[in-house]
Amino acid sequence: MPTIHLEATTTATPEQFVAALTDFGPGRSKLFPNSADEDLKVHDQGPTEADVTEGSSGVWERLHYDWSDPSRVVMTTTDSNAWGGNSGHTYTFKREPDGTTEVDAVVVREGKNLKGRALGVVLAIFGKRVLGGALEKTVRAIEARNGGSGRAEVSSQSDEGEQMQP
Repeated sequence: MPTIHLEATTTATPEQFVAALTDFGPGRSKLFPNSADEDLKVHDQGPTEADVTEGSSGVWERLHYDWSDPSRVVMTTTDSNAWGGNSGHTYTFKREPDGTTEVDAVVVREGKNLKGRALGVVLAIFGKRVLGGALEKTVRAIEARNGGSGRAEVSSQSDEGEQMQP
């Protein structure tokens, strides 16, 4: 079960990042490369949670989003054509004294079938680089959306603590 830990520094505020994560409108794929607009379906949405299906390239998952804590967004996989068990995403935000925000993202992938287990093997090998690159694009897009300087820095760690630059 691959667990990928990514960290980023951004000029976006925690509120701006949470607003982007929970914006399920058209153009979501410009912020999140792994979420195709045509695969996005909002089943239910409240002030601090949502039930959303999203994905791309033939892999989809239904996620329960919870942003009741303003410094954290937890996305729990409730259904998927590849992922099950403890799969999901957790984003934690820490405002720094210099005005930047530290973003800590943890992605857990537990394959529920042959497709998911095969993708899990690929993610265990290449996931830090691929997901780190996606997070970097997301951070830059959120900064641009909010008029930031675009000086995103992203690093990633495996669950064993090995650090890499994507």
